[in-house]
Amino acid sequence: MPKVAVYNVSGSQVGEVELADSVFGIEPHVHVLNEAVLMQRASLRAGTHKTKGRSEVRGGGRKPWKQKGTGRARQGSIRSPQWKGGGTVFGPTPRSYAYKLPKKVRRLAIKSALSSKVKASEIIVLDQLQLAQPKTKEFVSILNNLKVDRKALVVTAAYDENVALSARNIPGVKFVAAEGINVLDVMVYDKLIITKDAVQKVEEVFA
Repeated sequence: MPKVAVYNVSGSQVGEVELADSVFGIEPHVHVLNEAVLMQRASLRAGTHKTKGRSEVRGGGRKPWKQKGTGRARQGSIRSPQWKGGGTVFGPTPRSYAYKLPKKVRRLAIKSALSSKVKASEIIVLDQLQLAQPKTKEFVSILNNLKVDRKALVVTAAYDENVALSARNIPGVKFVAAEGINVLDVMVYDKLIITKDAVQKVEEVFA
């Protein structure tokens, strides 16, 4: 079982915690991680791209000239694709890019992501994280105490509005509850700051 230090919000070590091998101690599966990140990014795409086909472009109701006898190529509409201002051939239409991976693959991906953070020593476990009121300045002070100067993902066992409001205006910092932890966030952010309660909750779900 991997052991990591436990810190308080002042940045002092107050103990150690053993992390479950089945969640935080596996060999990261790079291919599955890549597949999970691609899946999440695909689902984030808006898919609102649109071009007009020949039936949607304004105008072109009348045949521009008669079929025979002009010496010119036959034309049925000035809004055919070969005309300037005509419709687009096989242009994009609104669609959803979302798709799903099997449940076992998704679970392996999040375990791989968490294990990679432990392996790279990019995880910080807090004994607790509570704020009496939303204070960005106070949250910045906590990050400074923990010597976090890069992008950080903050995870608590349950949604805490004070923490969420304190963290949302800090560039490069994102807050999620344990139930919302996902592969893309874990991999994008350099540091994972997680409370002991959140560790237990994650282990209960994925162990």
